[in-house]
Amino acid sequence: MMTEFDVLSHESPLHMEYEEQAKLFDVQPNILHMFLEAQAKKIADAVVRNQSQVTFNLPDRVMLNDSPSGLLTPVPAQFREQAVGSVINRLTRTDTRTIVRQRLDELEGSAKPAVATAARLIRYASVTYMVNSMLPAGRTVQYLTLEEEEIPTVPAENHNQPESAITQASDAIAEESDSDEKRGELQVPFVPYARRFYLPQWIALDDKGHLLVNSVNEAEAFIASMQSFLFTLHSAVSLAPYMIADAEYQRKRYGMLGQLINQGRALAMFETMDMIQTIKRRAAAHDLNRGLSLSMPYFDDQDLEMRLCNFEVIPAGRIMFVPAFVVRGARQQMVKVAQDTRLSHSTRKYLLTELVALEKAFLSQE
Repeated sequence: MMTEFDVLSHESPLHMEYEEQAKLFDVQPNILHMFLEAQAKKIADAVVRNQSQVTFNLPDRVMLNDSPSGLLTPVPAQFREQAVGSVINRLTRTDTRTIVRQRLDELEGSAKPAVATAARLIRYASVTYMVNSMLPAGRTVQYLTLEEEEIPTVPAENHNQPESAITQASDAIAEESDSDEKRGELQVPFVPYARRFYLPQWIALDDKGHLLVNSVNEAEAFIASMQSFLFTLHSAVSLAPYMIADAEYQRKRYGMLGQLINQGRALAMFETMDMIQTIKRRAAAHDLNRGLSLSMPYFDDQDLEMRLCNFEVIPAGRIMFVPAFVVRGARQQMVKVAQDTRLSHSTRKYLLTELVALEKAFLSQE
């Protein structure tokens, strides 16, 4: 499986820094590992929740890089209790990641080796906790990159991958096994298409654009969960850039990034088709004779957010609705989108696909 991180050489500065921090952490005694992990949980939770204030403690002693094995160096007592953030940070909406990173930078720059080492250990423990413990592990997946796109988003089929089993039929679907007729039905918790993604439990739409969940609200909640997953990963790298060299970080980001963009685009198209049907119903009821403005959803694959493309189809006033107005409005918006360099090439591509669907839906009614 190739990822964007394959270009990160083992001899790169970030990779060497990551290995150095990992070795430093590994040589610490087990009881210190337990202490560091407890502090890491406090910091990670505060960062992910964007709390305005964060408190944590440095260990009372640490093993320095150049210390003889088993020799611990005391951390001065005045440095052990740390508190960052204030009410002012909340009022100014200062990002928690920023204030934590700044404090750790200050501590690592200390002239006292024990303080600097303790801060390095706290940072490493926090980011590894965020990557390894805060986020669920998923399947081994491979995504394909479509033509003229940069991010792999289409899951490849893997016929050799073993499927998950589940004991409760109410939570699963039944499939017949082609390879072994004697096995009967195999109970699996997700539809085949969903099982091609990193975390199948957050797949809301299939490859045909059909909703796999009970409502659009539930699909939007899945999108929010995937965004939160990536936010946690990005927060770890914000605190410690060397984490991009971590294999688990690479695997989780690759798996979730492709899944989020795939599902975000699918949801945007689903909502666009639903909007088209709504326009047709209201037009049939003569409920669009006072103007029409549209807010077309699309997924921005740079910001990883759902956005709205707002444009006017019929000016406000007593103007009778005719399908040609929608066709004209869609075409005018296509020109604007095609020239909008603020959007990535792939974002424009999928937004234009939605506008084409809108145009075709009313072109046949002219």
